[in-house]
Amino acid sequence: MEKNELLYILALQNLPNLGDSTAKKLIRHLGSAQQVFSEKKQNLLKVDGIGDIKLKGLEDPAYLKLAEEELRFIEENEIQTTYYKDKDYPDKLKHCADGPILLFSSGNIDLKNKRIISVVGTRLITTQGIAFCEQFIEELSPLEPVIVSGFAYGVDITAQKAAVKNGLQTIGVLAHGLNQIYPKVHKKYVAQIEENGGFYTDFWSSHAFDRNNFLKRNRIIAGISEATVVIESAEKGGSLVTADIANSYNREVFAVPGRPTDSQSKGCNNLIRSQNAHLLTCAADLVYMLNWDVKDKPAAVQKQLFIELEPQEQQLYDYLQTTGKQQLDSIALGCSFPTYKAAGLLLEMELKGAVRPLPGKLFEAI
Repeated sequence: MEKNELLYILALQNLPNLGDSTAKKLIRHLGSAQQVFSEKKQNLLKVDGIGDIKLKGLEDPAYLKLAEEELRFIEENEIQTTYYKDKDYPDKLKHCADGPILLFSSGNIDLKNKRIISVVGTRLITTQGIAFCEQFIEELSPLEPVIVSGFAYGVDITAQKAAVKNGLQTIGVLAHGLNQIYPKVHKKYVAQIEENGGFYTDFWSSHAFDRNNFLKRNRIIAGISEATVVIESAEKGGSLVTADIANSYNREVFAVPGRPTDSQSKGCNNLIRSQNAHLLTCAADLVYMLNWDVKDKPAAVQKQLFIELEPQEQQLYDYLQTTGKQQLDSIALGCSFPTYKAAGLLLEMELKGAVRPLPGKLFEAI
């Protein structure tokens, strides 16, 4: 991209009251960011949905001066910039109307032909949540997904550390410019994250750190991936906002269930109860719902996607694998179990993600 055009893109990005969707509309109408600034205001007002308030500041030279300062920071620190029209701009984010017109990044991010999922949740992750998150990502590792999160305390950093441990690319989406790291204690992870992926943000180095930035940041986390996974969440929290945004983008959302009495599971349970998220008990649930093709992977990979079954559960599973969809009575008869015993085993297997119920009181192996 030409330096001069980048300057005007920066200035357009920083205009108050404009927003990414409106900025894209103006660029589409006029052909470039520079042309937006050189066009007469009366002509800009003819663009559908454009009013005086949104154009406020367009004629103020202060915004170009601020853009020059940020461009200098970008050049001096070798910050990578990705315009929403560039080929290497995240593909799924391109389809989000409010996706950033310009992304800043560091590290070695490569999203070409990659499966991408976002993993989010509470900052107050429990021991059980840590164990599930680590196992979930380990189970997914043969499929080489990119793990996206917010580099925050709790679920975020747990997921990203697990990704690095399993040799997966991971991306931290920041709520501030690339001139700082929050929380500071996570600075020790920056090098390994950049070596195994990197960081994205649409905030400038000059932008003041604000907690409201996290909510704006969440649209990138939700928009960049094909699915968002909520590991643990209290009844209210930023991860639930990310789930809502993902649903608004028509992306799949998954939530890990917990006991009704667990405070850090209330948000996930509510998502599942309101049918705003699929129940997630293991990696196989996500693989099935996203229709990821694992046929070309070694058999060991597919086995890794399932939690180990007890001997009697394995007997039921093998029966369903051989016979296909079956009703409870047929399963019980075929495996020589009392019906009540087969029903209990099938429930346990469903929770483990090994079988699923179907209409007509049928069951099938996953």
